[in-house]
Amino acid sequence: MAKYSLTERLQQGILIGDGAMGTMLYSQGAFLNTCFDELSLTHPELIRKIHADYIEAGCDFIETNSFGANSLKLAQFGLADNVKAINQAAAEVARKVAGDDVLVAGSVGPTGTNNPNPNKELSRTLSAAFQEQIQALALAGVDFLLLETFTNTTELQIAIEAGASTELPIVAQMTCTDQFETFFGTPIEKAIAEIAASEAVVAVGLNCSLGPSDMLEGLKRLRQVTDKPVSIQPNAGLPRRVEGRTLYMCTPEYMAEYAKRFFENGARIIGGCCGTTPAHIRDIVRTIRVLDKAMAVKPARASVTVTETKPTGMKSVPLAEKSGFGKKLAAGLPITCIELTPPRGVDANKIIESAKLCSEHGVDAINIPDGPRASARLSPLVTALKIEQAVGIETILHICCRDKNLIGLQSDLLGIHAMGLRNVLLITGDPPKLGEYPDATGVFDLDSVALTQVVRGLNCGLDIAQNELPQQLSLTIGVGANPVASELHREIERFKQKTTAGAEYAITQPVFDAGMFFDFKEAVRDCNLPFIAGIWPFTSYKNAEFMANEVPGVVVPETLLKRMFKAKTREMGRKIGIEIAQEMIATLSPHVAGFAVSAPFGNIRIALAALRKIETTEL
Repeated sequence: MAKYSLTERLQQGILIGDGAMGTMLYSQGAFLNTCFDELSLTHPELIRKIHADYIEAGCDFIETNSFGANSLKLAQFGLADNVKAINQAAAEVARKVAGDDVLVAGSVGPTGTNNPNPNKELSRTLSAAFQEQIQALALAGVDFLLLETFTNTTELQIAIEAGASTELPIVAQMTCTDQFETFFGTPIEKAIAEIAASEAVVAVGLNCSLGPSDMLEGLKRLRQVTDKPVSIQPNAGLPRRVEGRTLYMCTPEYMAEYAKRFFENGARIIGGCCGTTPAHIRDIVRTIRVLDKAMAVKPARASVTVTETKPTGMKSVPLAEKSGFGKKLAAGLPITCIELTPPRGVDANKIIESAKLCSEHGVDAINIPDGPRASARLSPLVTALKIEQAVGIETILHICCRDKNLIGLQSDLLGIHAMGLRNVLLITGDPPKLGEYPDATGVFDLDSVALTQVVRGLNCGLDIAQNELPQQLSLTIGVGANPVASELHREIERFKQKTTAGAEYAITQPVFDAGMFFDFKEAVRDCNLPFIAGIWPFTSYKNAEFMANEVPGVVVPETLLKRMFKAKTREMGRKIGIEIAQEMIATLSPHVAGFAVSAPFGNIRIALAALRKIETTEL
């Protein structure tokens, strides 16, 4: 048995499964008319190699080669008397490869009778078949049962009852049509709700039949009917016949992109079915690991709590006394800031000139992002320091949890204060997989909630270990907010945690839907944090489409895309984009503390025009 159970692993984070067994056996030359389940007995080295490849790819559990190893299916090959031997061999091969760190799922598929209303005699036959197979798997040491690809709830319930007697955790999965019905016409929501009601079932889900795109819709439907963890294992697209071979066309990158969307929409177990290979699983692991680490509830080492008992530290400097930006914020005066991304090289002259232009037109501060979309640029700390020294305008320096451990982050915060910078925006950060350096390692010792606690402590003269510092810091504490997050309930809860941790203001992701912003603001009204609304002026239809489809945490209404589609020239695209931004600013102005406008592609004049600091004709 693995040293951690399925339920313990689910509490720690996302579980990533393996991919297809049949696909891999077929690619290794196994004939389609072969009993694949028997290969655990006759060619265990082949099964062992496939398991090892999936483990090397980074999965958390492997499935035994026993999907069709029940007496009714094995009878088609004259192997009905070999149920115990085949299942035990499948489990033993998997167990030996898995060791203590990887879970082994006992794979159990349907019997092939395809009868949604079996009579008593058939029900007894099905029950006996499942009990025989499941008992063999349990005795051989599987960690949990994976009942998969079932087409009707009746047969799956019979299998669940057989599995319950072993007291092993059960993950129950069904397959469905692209109309999201079972193959007998039952809506998948209804079917899964019935299955989830069983106490023996710890997780429910979908596998097979559908590709990643349809499976995402299926996941959303399941999340509406159950609070139990949801498992999603799509095919690698739909099969195609190419030169006499059956191939699945989804690339590993495509599967990984949808795995990210499964994660964002609440899946707790992610893997693959037909057509999925170790290459697919490897890319899924690379994508999901950093996301899960970034979003997970942090262990005690990363949850830094500022206490009001010994040592007490010092009283925090009031917001109005920390900086000019903080003074305006505390007084309720309207704030304007413009986001300028650090250069890719070492020449900061262009960004300094842009900051000068902002200062001349009355902008309050310059937002300096830290490796946006996991890119590598000139140090944001150096960029902010050069701007403040050369221009005199204040900066809001983003601090990202991705690239440094908690010691490095604390050192940077001390350095920021020592150099005279006073405004920070604390963010968890985009995982490296989303950027230009996908092989880079994300650290994520802290998330933005824990980092907020750290800064609050430093402002009270206490370091991470609660040691008293010779001097306290006086940094304004800003945090991010995403009013259109895919898991809005989670975003709301995290926002409340940031407020409790010590946040003093929030800057949102670019807002394109005022209604969604107002709904979010209402949901967190008890936090009483001032909002600075993010604004992004489109420059073209292509730019709007990119924001809608490629930028995490952004939702662009179809009405805005249609407006931008009308722009047939570059000049018209900028004009319409600025008009949309100005309309959003006018709508939100009575409800926010100010605006953080991005300068698309570094064009500072577009941002100034959106703020009505210059005329559109001056672009």
